[in-house]
Amino acid sequence: MNVDALIRLALVGGLLAAVPLTWWLLSQRGQPPARRLAALTALTLFLTLDLLAFGVFTRLSDSGLGCPDWPGCYGLASPVGAQAHIAQAEAAQPDGPVTWAKAWIEMVHRYLAMAVGLLILIGAVAAWRHRRALPHSPGWAALTLVWVVVQGLFGKYTVTLKLYPAIVTLHLLGALVLLGLLALQHMSYRQALAPPPAMHPQTWRRLAGVGLGLLTVQVALGGWVSTNYAVLACQGFPACNGSFWPSMAWSQGFSPLRPLGHAQDGGLLAFEALVAIHWTHRLFAMLVLGCLGVLAWRLWRQPVERRWGQALAGLLALQLVTGVSNVVLSWPLAAALVHSVGAALLFTLLVALLAGEAWARHAPAPGAPQPGGRRRSMAVMSSSPMRASALTAGPRSGPRKA
Repeated sequence: MNVDALIRLALVGGLLAAVPLTWWLLSQRGQPPARRLAALTALTLFLTLDLLAFGVFTRLSDSGLGCPDWPGCYGLASPVGAQAHIAQAEAAQPDGPVTWAKAWIEMVHRYLAMAVGLLILIGAVAAWRHRRALPHSPGWAALTLVWVVVQGLFGKYTVTLKLYPAIVTLHLLGALVLLGLLALQHMSYRQALAPPPAMHPQTWRRLAGVGLGLLTVQVALGGWVSTNYAVLACQGFPACNGSFWPSMAWSQGFSPLRPLGHAQDGGLLAFEALVAIHWTHRLFAMLVLGCLGVLAWRLWRQPVERRWGQALAGLLALQLVTGVSNVVLSWPLAAALVHSVGAALLFTLLVALLAGEAWARHAPAPGAPQPGGRRRSMAVMSSSPMRASALTAGPRSGPRKA
């Protein structure tokens, strides 16, 4: 792309970001920094979830190569300027990956990604500016900004490597990491603004951690099913093609270093490999449902955590219904879209639950003095991007030198 096209592309992303940013600035005018940033992270989290949903729609509508280059469309800022190229590609392959509609779907996804990236950049700058007034280190916001750049690279290679299954799956998992980082920060702000009632984590904390790990694996398996177009490899439910243990090619199906539709040796991917991909996802779903179902029940039993249990149970039911619908209704777009978004909501809910409990557990006692405006150490989270020694430094005390 030339410089003029890049500037036009950036302007489109900036204009899209201007709408939520204007609302945020007007609605939070005069509020303390923590409250303003809590609102910004909530807004960014919501729009990131929307971006993920539109990305899923882009993939499910086969629009991922609607513009076969990156970041623009045939080197231009929008499909409007690329009409001749799109018409030529569509005339050569009327049902191919490049059409007028698919090009717009792909570019809208990129515009939304730039808008979300700009919101995250502003959040990182604001966090560093007000770092002494925040309940956690601004390193979390900086890490989020770094990660959104990584996500952009995954998006680039998704296109330039022609929907390489491993890259597409990593792009999906990267979106979950982004949601998790935003949820961590938002729960910290909420805890600082209005500490919730005391929770009873001894009954569910470890189970929630295990459930989050299992869910992450299940989302990766689901992404692998979708990116390899293996949803319809198993006909019927609960059996697969009339058998509870169908013929499967495990090594070929789960070989990550291969292009879409092909095996590592260059030949076409066997149908048994697609069956192995689908059946593994379906079997692992039972383990995830069992673990998270027990977690929902334990949360439901505690009055303070009951709303978490209700939300978790509702999302699990939604996942079960939409997952079965994908099979018995031959992969309808609406069910597939809701199924993917539901998985992202489950992941975000578990991260928020664990983060809220962790921030609350390490919060100062009510009325406890906090000399020098010291911030809580990020050491409360095992994945801390910065260590406590760099985060707890407050104003120095002691006599000044003449």
